[in-house]
Formats: sequence, C-alpha cells, structure tokens
Amino acid sequence: MVAEAFFWIVENQGQFLRALWRHLLMSGISLGLAVSIALPLAVLIVNYSRFAFVVINVVNAMRTVPSLAILAIMLPLFGIGIGPCIVALTVLALPPILLNAYVGLRDVDPDAVEAAIGMGMSKGQVMRSIRVPLAAPAMFAGTRTAAVQVLAGATLAPFIGGGGLGDFIATGISMMNTSRLLVGAVPIALLTLTTEFSFGWLERKLFSERDPT
Repeated sequence: MVAEAFFWIVENQGQFLRALWRHLLMSGISLGLAVSIALPLAVLIVNYSRFAFVVINVVNAMRTVPSLAILAIMLPLFGIGIGPCIVALTVLALPPILLNAYVGLRDVDPDAVEAAIGMGMSKGQVMRSIRVPLAAPAMFAGTRTAAVQVLAGATLAPFIGGGGLGDFIATGISMMNTSRLLVGAVPIALLTLTTEFSFGWLERKLFSERDPT
C-alpha cells in the first residue's frame, strides 16, 4: 500500500505538490495569526486578574470543541474555501499559545519582578525586560504544541473546501482506496513529526543555555 502511494506521488508530482503547498500555507498563516493574537493578549491580561479569569475560561472552553466542529461552525459564517479554514485553524491554535504565554508571564519569579520595580522600572519596562524574557520558554512551548495541532487539524480542511493533503484522505475514504488515503496520511504524519522534532531541537537550542541545571 505504501509503495503504491509512493509511486502515485511520483507520477502525480504536480498535484501532490500543490496540495502540500496549500496545506503548509493554511497552517503557516493560521499559526502566525494565532501567535500575533495570543501573545499580545497574554501580555495585556496578565496584570488584570478578573479579565484574565474570563479570557482563560473562554479559551479553556474552546479547547473542548473538536477540530471538525470548529470547521463546521465556520461553514455557515464564512462559506467554503481557504479563508474559513484559516480562521478555523487560527481558533484551534489560540488556546495552547495563549494559556502557555499567560501562565509563563504570571509565574515569573516574583523576586525578580520586585527587584526590577525596586530599581525604578515601570510596569512596561518590567514586562519587556523581565517577564517576557523569562516566560519565553513557555511561550515557545505553546507555539510548538499549536504548530502540531494546526498541521493535524488542516487534514479536515477539505470538508469545507480548503483543500490540502486532506483531499487525498477524503478521496481515499470515498473511493475505498487505501493507497490514495496514504498519499495524504503519510505526508501529514511526517510533517507533524518533523515539526515536533524541529521545534523541540530549536527549543533546546534557544533556551538550554539559560537553564542553570
């Protein structure tokens, strides 16, 4: 089955590469939007406990909604195509990034914050120079989780006309053709594994030097 899928990819490189590019484009834009929304929002709410309580509870509720349900909700709101898929995947990526960033900023060593305030730093300076750098590993970990979730979630994009590698899975299921299903499933699995290991390597590279242990 895997060999048949490989030969199909070789014989239909153009179609496969277009689907791969669409999958990566949807995932990349969605992750970028989620990061650009979640990180500033975490910075905004960390000093306002009541507002943070509401936002975090809403985000936690979002985490319980299945990926397919999020895509289905986008259908009557935005129609079909890559746009609604990007919106849905952005919603899917927001919770892990926002929650990790918020917890990281909230749990920064209070002694470090008090020392900075004692030196005359303003709240903004403390945020930029103390909280954000110390919370960066948690922020990165949230982004890493979101990247894997988005790549996997984009598999469902064909159900609202988004295309991507999930097209091959949907076609394989409808045709009862396992080799065609694997044309989509195997590359998606490889993409998610590669992303996980790449982010893990980059995380160790960026933050291991900060760890005194």
